[in-house]
Amino acid sequence: MAEVHLPKTLTGLFAGLGPVVPADGATVGDALTALDGRWPGLMDRLCEPGPRLRPHIRVFVDQSPAELATTVAADDRIDVVTAITGG
Repeated sequence: MAEVHLPKTLTGLFAGLGPVVPADGATVGDALTALDGRWPGLMDRLCEPGPRLRPHIRVFVDQSPAELATTVAADDRIDVVTAITGG
């Protein structure tokens, strides 16, 4: 099972969602969909219709930039990061 690391800004919105959670899936999108099954609405926070990642969300698999279609192995680390914008 991949290990998904989530930002604190996201974990506070869902009861019982910790900063590190295991998730099954062949791709990043599959893993996030699995988490959405346990915490409904999670994907809406991360993705736009299509689905595609929202502009302010970055995902990395083992420190390499990733997209929803990026494949993951059982021992991979998936980091979900919120970009900081402003001026």
